[in-house]
Amino acid sequence: MSTSKYFNIAKNELFPICRSITGEGTLKTLKIIKKQFQSLKILSVKSGDKYFDWKIPLQWDIQDGFVLDSKKKKIIDFKKNNLHVVNYSSPVNKKIFLNELLTRIHTIKKNQNAIPYHTSYYKKYWGFCTTHTQKENIKKTYKKNDSFHVVIKSKLKKGFLNYGELLIKGKSKQEILISTYICHPSMANNELSGPIVSMSLINFFLKKKLDKSIRFIFIPETIGAIVFLKKNLKHLKENLIGGYNLTCIGDDRMHSCMLTKYGKSLSDSSLLEAYKKLKIKFKIFSFLKRGSDERQYNSPGIDLPIAAIFRTKYGEYPEYHTSLDDFSVISKKGIKGGFSVAKTAMQILLNKKIPKNNFLCEPFMSKKNLYPKFSADKKSFFISDIMNFLVYSDGSNDLNSISKYLGKSIMETNKIYNFLLKKKLIR
Repeated sequence: MSTSKYFNIAKNELFPICRSITGEGTLKTLKIIKKQFQSLKILSVKSGDKYFDWKIPLQWDIQDGFVLDSKKKKIIDFKKNNLHVVNYSSPVNKKIFLNELLTRIHTIKKNQNAIPYHTSYYKKYWGFCTTHTQKENIKKTYKKNDSFHVVIKSKLKKGFLNYGELLIKGKSKQEILISTYICHPSMANNELSGPIVSMSLINFFLKKKLDKSIRFIFIPETIGAIVFLKKNLKHLKENLIGGYNLTCIGDDRMHSCMLTKYGKSLSDSSLLEAYKKLKIKFKIFSFLKRGSDERQYNSPGIDLPIAAIFRTKYGEYPEYHTSLDDFSVISKKGIKGGFSVAKTAMQILLNKKIPKNNFLCEPFMSKKNLYPKFSADKKSFFISDIMNFLVYSDGSNDLNSISKYLGKSIMETNKIYNFLLKKKLIR
């Protein structure tokens, strides 16, 4: 089973990597994925380049980070867990006293044995993260006048943001987008479950003959989606029929999703149909609780029909954004369940006939010898059905939806569909 293969690759090769929104870790991750799929394109954009209201930050790379006490005992060590250093920390090499050190150590009181995941992408900062228990032990062990040597061996330089893109071409220009992210360090459900399921889907659909195309992207969250949209928005507006953001899709506690902004897209109906077909109980989270790249895809002016598929949604499980989100949180069974939902929803979406009008405003039907000479002509009834069909052929409705709008049977609607295809009034 392909899900097991990619689960093992993620566990053994991807999990140890310290990733961020830029840097060597993200590039290394993409190269490992490319080994599985040579058709994956690794694309880059430069630090300082502007995309909508955002600028690509300096590239961040880290070699090490630690805190030594006065006896040169290492009390915090990045090499033991890459969450120990605040992601995007500036380089530092100096001696400080206990009180200052404590202000630079971040913990979670409610989850005292977890190292939290903290970032400072767009503000200059340095810091460490430990379990709350570890920080309390430092407080008890040392005195106010004790000094510590803090070292973070990182670099912030003009460089690149990297992301991956793979297109499986179908017969049609219509396409589905599958988006997942590769920008978090060592966390399993929040970071790696999406790429595992995406790789499994690529492996599955590469072997199929498709009427529609499928585009997969592996991006840094938020800034990566913004870059991708800026570069591809015109194409997506013209050809995208739907898609899904995959994240936190690897545990086996529950199934859940977030529909598009208005919950009325073909992505939404296909996903709900998939849960029904698989006889899965699931929870729908309000779009007001959004927090991943569905934010960008559904933002005003973008308005792409991208829903999100989870097992347990981000922020809804206790290990989220901590060192406890390891491979004890996700399982092969959980990954397989997430894969089944995404695959089934995609298959349903792929099989939908989604007509799109070839004209702006109504076409001049008389020129095409389709308009009746007299209003009482029987042809006028059929032309009325044609015009009604065309008005709903905006790329957001399948034949089932259009038949409901027209009050026609699916057989009658399909007849109109085939007629309009033949006359090249729709595509």
